[in-house]
Amino acid sequence: MSTALDTRTRSGRALTALGLAVLSLLVLSVLSVSVGVAEVDLRELLRGDASERAREIMLVSRVPRTLALLLTGASLAVAGLIMQLLTRNGFVEPSTAGTMEFASLGLLGVALVSPAAPLSARMLAGTAAALLGTWVFLRLLDQIPRTDILMVPLVGLVLGGVVAALTTFLAYRADLLQSLGAWTTGDFSAVLAGRYELLWLAGAAAVVALITADRLTVAGMGESVATGLGLDHRRVLALGMSLAAVITATTVVTVGMLPFLGLVVPNLVVRVVGSNARRTVPWVAAGGAAAVLVCDLLARTIRYPYELPIGTLVGVIGGIAFLALLLHGGRGVRS
Repeated sequence: MSTALDTRTRSGRALTALGLAVLSLLVLSVLSVSVGVAEVDLRELLRGDASERAREIMLVSRVPRTLALLLTGASLAVAGLIMQLLTRNGFVEPSTAGTMEFASLGLLGVALVSPAAPLSARMLAGTAAALLGTWVFLRLLDQIPRTDILMVPLVGLVLGGVVAALTTFLAYRADLLQSLGAWTTGDFSAVLAGRYELLWLAGAAAVVALITADRLTVAGMGESVATGLGLDHRRVLALGMSLAAVITATTVVTVGMLPFLGLVVPNLVVRVVGSNARRTVPWVAAGGAAAVLVCDLLARTIRYPYELPIGTLVGVIGGIAFLALLLHGGRGVRS
């Protein structure tokens, strides 16, 4: 009797928390479409009395921007969770494993070889480069002793630094430094209808992560445990890292880099919810979306009517949070 009551209590609390999370995202989304230099009255839009210009601003700019923020935040946070589970280290995510830097190198390669290539070709090149970078990162991890939890992100940061230096050198020689800065700095100011739709691929990859969450959780227990439970560890590892690469490349191609987002949000969520991916993925996605919405609102209002690059703001806040996590020992997914 008491067990059934406890189960109902936990279910009720979970539903309440889920409702609050959805409500928070709705409130932040409404604030996101409300903020801007051009004045748009949401009440007039709901009544159908808004001008044609107001409707165009909403449909062409603000709604696509808010959708891009939601998709980017949710998918990048899930990508971080995937990489942390599969490497069994709470300090790994695309910006601490060299994945983002390899994706930007792929974009630069397309710009050098075929400057007029379509966006889809840039995304494919970025994904291939991100996959290559993830493979190199995993190969490096196989060659070093992982007795210290900090060794894994340190290897990733060094690898990313080397690749970033190479990318900068190539961009300098080709007179593309300004373009490289525009590609890699996280910025949603240029997001319009027709220029963000690739992010739905990142959202789809996050959904695949939810569907395969049980396999990712088992794979995160280690190769010997996963094999003993009848799971093809290498196949699940390849799937998870491919999902992370697709998410990373898609977001870098569309809106640039948002560092540390995939590190901080999963760490905070796992401290509360636990490391079971089936239960954690929705909360990580919601937390990532909320974090990006909040950072974007701050970026648009700190120096209103001017706008700060959201990548700068996320990097500063995420860097401080990263240092705090380092000082407090991270979380439960460890080497």
